[in-house]
Amino acid sequence: MDLKKFCLLISVAAVISLVCYPPSVTAGDIVHDDDSSPKKPGCENDFILVKVQTWVNGIENAEFVGVGARFGTTIVSKEKNANQTRLTLSDPRDCCTPPKKKLDRDVIMVDRGKCKFTTKTNNAEAAGASAVLIINNQKELYKMVCEPDETDLDIKIPAVMLPQDAGASLEKMLLNSSSVSVQLYSPNRPLVDIAEVFLWLTAVVTILCASYWSAWSTREATIEHDKLLKDAVDEIPNYKVIGVSSVVDINTTSAVLFVVVASCFLVMLYKLMSYWFVELLVVLFCVGGVEGLQTCLVALLSRWFKHAGESYVKIPFFGALSYLTLAVSPFCIAFAAVWAVYRNVSLAWIGQDILGIALIITVLQIVHVPNLKVGTVLLSCAFLYDIFWVFISKTLFHESVMIVVARGDRSGVDGIPMLLKIPRMFDPWGGYSIIGFGDILLPGLLIAFSLRYDWLANKSLRAGYFLWAMIAYGLGLLITYVALNLMDGHGQPALLYIVPFTLGTFLTLGKKRGDLNNLWTRGEPERSCPHVRLEHLHELNLEK
Repeated sequence: MDLKKFCLLISVAAVISLVCYPPSVTAGDIVHDDDSSPKKPGCENDFILVKVQTWVNGIENAEFVGVGARFGTTIVSKEKNANQTRLTLSDPRDCCTPPKKKLDRDVIMVDRGKCKFTTKTNNAEAAGASAVLIINNQKELYKMVCEPDETDLDIKIPAVMLPQDAGASLEKMLLNSSSVSVQLYSPNRPLVDIAEVFLWLTAVVTILCASYWSAWSTREATIEHDKLLKDAVDEIPNYKVIGVSSVVDINTTSAVLFVVVASCFLVMLYKLMSYWFVELLVVLFCVGGVEGLQTCLVALLSRWFKHAGESYVKIPFFGALSYLTLAVSPFCIAFAAVWAVYRNVSLAWIGQDILGIALIITVLQIVHVPNLKVGTVLLSCAFLYDIFWVFISKTLFHESVMIVVARGDRSGVDGIPMLLKIPRMFDPWGGYSIIGFGDILLPGLLIAFSLRYDWLANKSLRAGYFLWAMIAYGLGLLITYVALNLMDGHGQPALLYIVPFTLGTFLTLGKKRGDLNNLWTRGEPERSCPHVRLEHLHELNLEK
């Protein structure tokens, strides 16, 4: 792979490494923290998402998602227990004064503003409403709380906040139809969804494949190097030239610089996030995905089409390309283009994951951590970076910058494409379980290094470091999912758990086995040079 292609992959890798492990994407994300809304008597409900299913003239219609208020009665969790009730538009619209007409257990729809949420709900209850839908004046959801001076509230009907666009749709239904009814319920989310299991397996298998490819390439290059040394006793070739020319080692300076560059780019994403900026990221992702998919396919197919893989033709601007690369490239470009055009359809996540996995594997193949020292610096910086931009950034920006960028809250779309995602299969709220590329790529650099070291040192699986590093990564990612569920879906930086497990295991084993100094500095086992061995044998023969 030429330098231009490598620089392209590195630039894309720098972008995808910005993403932490954000929360599962769900319809109608709530955007305000619970800390600003403490519980008190009569105002102590948990904030829950509420489904609002509609029927127009007896025919099932659209479904909307709202959020239940801190006050009022709780909403049933099972659909079969939820009543189908007629919807009525409030008069006056804000319901800050009692409605002009008495209601027969109808659900009343009111506008936000001009008075307290509790005042609107009390007026609706006094008029005979069975529930109140309060329409927000913005597209997002807002948590309805009680005022500090409101104590001992006794509201006996549920209140639900709906976003502005849902309110507009409901009002249109009411004006154009003779009858509109709604059903309110809040189904419980499963503790674990099978999508999380598949996503965990995807991350682990991706690192596994990338590590074996990286170790195999390094071993092949080492064998070739030793053969050349044996064939030329008087001439020692330069290892860097004989080795795989596309491999570049990270140093400590670039590891620290990564955090600085990534932070600057993350802030730029946060400030400039828009529909068109996301489109630009989609183009960058497609370019990197095409290069990654092409590299993986060429490496795989060259086992069967060896001659096509070793025959080259010079192409302007791109340099020398194999005939196999030229044959595969149109397919890769078409695949990425189709995904980009249809990325909002239900099955588009498959194409996104294929492109993402191919890109991650390719980056792990061409970018190497040369020793444990560089790996420790890189992962430690990424560990601090993840914590800062997920948690500490709230104090500076009043919201988690990492989570806002990952979800694409300001872009009007479902977020940036630099994620692996799988749809939640048994979750009544739908959405996706997702993981950032950086949470696979960065630990993968260290794990791939461990397998390269094991193979060069001729260590068995149990006696080496790769097996234990993989187990540690899997456990760290598993703990991330557990923390995510315990935190009720609030964003968790995966590296907060993965780095201590993976890096801690590596350092502990290295210290215990006495290899730490060699791992830390050289990054490869000590081997006697074939050139020196051959010269020694030559001297012995002369003495005879």
